[in-house]
Amino acid sequence: MSPMTLRGVTLRNRAWVSPMCQYTSVDGHPTDWHLVHLGGLARGGAGLVFQEATAVTAEGRISPWDAGIWTDAQAADYERITAFVRAQGAAAGIQLGHAGRKASTSRPWEPAGSVPVGAGGWPTVSSSALAYGEYAEPLALTSGQVGEIVQSFADAAQRALQAGFQVLEIHAAHGYLLHQFLSPLSNQRQDEYGGDFAGRTRLTLDVVRAVRAAVPDNTPLVVRVSATDWVEGGWDVPQTVELARLLRDNGVDLIDVSSGGLSPLQQIAVGPGYQVPFARAVREGAGIPVAAVGLITQVDQAERLLADGSADAVLLARELLRNPHWPMLAEAALDSTSTSWPPQYVRGIPRR
Repeated sequence: MSPMTLRGVTLRNRAWVSPMCQYTSVDGHPTDWHLVHLGGLARGGAGLVFQEATAVTAEGRISPWDAGIWTDAQAADYERITAFVRAQGAAAGIQLGHAGRKASTSRPWEPAGSVPVGAGGWPTVSSSALAYGEYAEPLALTSGQVGEIVQSFADAAQRALQAGFQVLEIHAAHGYLLHQFLSPLSNQRQDEYGGDFAGRTRLTLDVVRAVRAAVPDNTPLVVRVSATDWVEGGWDVPQTVELARLLRDNGVDLIDVSSGGLSPLQQIAVGPGYQVPFARAVREGAGIPVAAVGLITQVDQAERLLADGSADAVLLARELLRNPHWPMLAEAALDSTSTSWPPQYVRGIPRR
């Protein structure tokens, strides 16, 4: 778990916290839960701690209880969180996103479906007027509205840096808005943002260029992609590799390789490290660093995929909910000269 440098940020190790929605924000503002949740993961030894998917507009939230950074006041509320995360030796990252047609939904522990307009929900938007499963049908964005969303990403990126975040990730995966433009299953537009590969990738590239231009050159920029829709005729690995090349050439430093989320018809072959081959395909095909995610739970498993060149970093999610100290324990298992343990916890280092 050696250090890794992305532009102006050096990460103490390659075990990172994947963005995980907490559905605990109030009008987009973080709460004490976020301080304790993210702060605890930073204390647990991770090299990079990503704040959950954070909406660049109010309508871009996955649910009414999701995080946002479309106002300066919201950004200011993250400052105490990023300060604590960084004080533990971790880097503070944020995932910027827009949920598109998958916005305005209930929380996962409540009955699934759209939240009705007037009951805390709002009309949703997408590349085309095609609903996700049983969700409400979205409105197709006009070209002008697409441009406004691009600017919203750039504005949110600037606010994120002011709030103390050091690494920015653009969410173009899991069936959210940018992914809805990428996939031919959800994008039936006939204008410059639809049709062929160049049209369907235009919005993602516009967002990347706008964000890259809005932040200092030493700011690391990451993009999360779904490498495949797991549906015939959808977005797939070859298209992902080609997009990754374009992202690399437009200032992206690392691709966070996930999959799925666009269609309820997806058939996913789940197993330990099931998405790692996608990460390796992007790394080898596009010549850009990648992070692997998805059922990476064991220390030897993570170390092996880093050593064999499948990925440059691993992102953990549910495993860290079960064990927030996984990175510290991994470090202790791999190297007896562990350094990321807080001094208050050093007496807990396992002895060989």
